[in-house]
Amino acid sequence: MRQSPPDTSSEFTSLLREVRAQDLLRRRTGWYARTIATNALSLAAVVTGMALIGGSWWVLVLAPALAVLCARTAFIGHDAGHAQISGNRATNRRIGLIHGNLLLGMSYAWWNDKHNRHHANPNHIDKDPDVAADVLVFTGKQAATRTGFRAWLTRHQAWLFFPLTLLEGVALKLHGLQDLRRQTGRERLVEGVLLVAHLAGYVTLLLTTMPLAHALVFAALHQALFGLHLGMAFAPNHKGMEMPDPDGEKWGHLRRQVLTSRNIRGSVLTDWFLGGLNYQIEHHLFPSMPRPHLRLAQSMVRAHCRDVGMPYAETGLIDSYREALRHMHEVGEPLRVAGARG
Repeated sequence: MRQSPPDTSSEFTSLLREVRAQDLLRRRTGWYARTIATNALSLAAVVTGMALIGGSWWVLVLAPALAVLCARTAFIGHDAGHAQISGNRATNRRIGLIHGNLLLGMSYAWWNDKHNRHHANPNHIDKDPDVAADVLVFTGKQAATRTGFRAWLTRHQAWLFFPLTLLEGVALKLHGLQDLRRQTGRERLVEGVLLVAHLAGYVTLLLTTMPLAHALVFAALHQALFGLHLGMAFAPNHKGMEMPDPDGEKWGHLRRQVLTSRNIRGSVLTDWFLGGLNYQIEHHLFPSMPRPHLRLAQSMVRAHCRDVGMPYAETGLIDSYREALRHMHEVGEPLRVAGARG
């Protein structure tokens, strides 16, 4: 990838001025109202279907539908966290709490804190929690410290990535519950009550609409597919892209966001399936830009990057997965070589 010259504030300022001139930072309240209402009605329809056919194993066909709708719910919570929906902070928080805590059992406060740190320093090994060494690692330095079972995970992490996303739906719930210890006062009370309400409501829904065996299989299928969907939406965005050197030159906003992000080409269906995250570059440059405006901003962002000599990464969906998995495979290569020698 060709390196750009050092970023300056004026390089981004001119782009920001152009975006504002096109009114692309204007909130789309009506669009979001329709999106939220459509999602709520669709969820209600699935719940009705569960009640009507819960006594039959055919109810399992509704688990993928519910997983997809839960991903839509997560995308709405994501947009609320970025203040895309309303200019009122309290309104965005209420929308986030409803769609995150109550409907998904995922802590809005935990996700917002983590995600904002990611946006501030994407792919920065010391500052971005999304590339911190955990189940997966993203640099050779991280891989070198792995031993035992974690080393085995790293050696095979490219093959294990998508299977591991099947656990993401449950992991999000656990992370939220653990984060309650960090929270204080009213925030902890509100978040905790809503998380418990979600869990109680989810279990009650399953046990009152279908037999126990059906409920267990339905829950496992639903949560696994929900996690897979989120993994498919988030995996292409940054993995395998530039990672700033913590000891190197400090990057400006334009360079920091563009060089670490990857866009996904596609149609309106791609936009829907990925929740607008396929315009990752535009989203990172303008986090508060409403989702339907990201496509409109793409051409001017691409042209601006060309004018300042900065690479603009864009690929197809399948190729994006291939690039992300290739990077994870390469990170694990030294451990595979060492294991073969051992």
